[in-house]
Amino acid sequence: MRTVDATWQEWLATNVSRGCTPESMVEAMVQAGFEADAARELVRNAASATELQADLIAPSEDAARTYHYDACPVAAGNRIRAHDRDVAVRLRIERPQVISFDDVLSDDECTELIERARHRLKRSTTVNPDSGREDVIKMRTSEGFWFQRCEDPFIERLDRRMSALMSEPLEHGEGLQILRYATGGEYRPHFDYFPPGQSGSALHTARGGQRIATLIAYLNDVEEGGETVFPDAGLAVSASRGGAVYFRYMNGRRQLDPLTLHGGAPVVRGEKWIMTKWMREREYV
Repeated sequence: MRTVDATWQEWLATNVSRGCTPESMVEAMVQAGFEADAARELVRNAASATELQADLIAPSEDAARTYHYDACPVAAGNRIRAHDRDVAVRLRIERPQVISFDDVLSDDECTELIERARHRLKRSTTVNPDSGREDVIKMRTSEGFWFQRCEDPFIERLDRRMSALMSEPLEHGEGLQILRYATGGEYRPHFDYFPPGQSGSALHTARGGQRIATLIAYLNDVEEGGETVFPDAGLAVSASRGGAVYFRYMNGRRQLDPLTLHGGAPVVRGEKWIMTKWMREREYV
């Protein structure tokens, strides 16, 4: 049985504060080697410690029913013209709104992004929900680098392609982020949107509103592991060079979809390089 070290204690507290569903947390812990009953007890205790209710039977069902799935903005069809490139659609899911693509990036583009970022990587951070600071946490074991939006012709071409593929204005996009996960690297299940009602979120939403959608592009083929997993949807997307996965978590009513809880599974062999594009509800400044 797995032991609850400081890393897992931090993971429990962080995911409870972010509003992750108890059953998704239990599932993630079971997949990591915890016994189911022990995982339920740990999640229940973590929820009680923050004065939150942890209904372990089916707490997410009501939240999922209240989220209204309006029309996905991504174009229909098996191939999509995204600015300068035809992109193939591999998979579409309606609830949550997830689309998997092939051919988003060429081999040469993947190589150039990796080489540009390789010597400028720093340990990845995540937003502290209380203070809004960018903190290094043990549940996210990657290194990253940010490009400024449209900082040169190459990056501008990719920014415009991602914006066209996501059907969102170029100005609403954050800069492209490059991440590297070494063997054993992972990002445990989390939400990409900023937790509503928490003081730290206001610092980030002031720059362009809430995040509404994510696109993760894979820059290399991972030997084993490294999937993008959606625990509540029972979905895992394998990392395939040039491919990508899109998911949308805010609708026209400004509701946030709890089914978009997701994570980066541990890299079992090799390494994983990805490029992430986040979209905001307004112009990002």
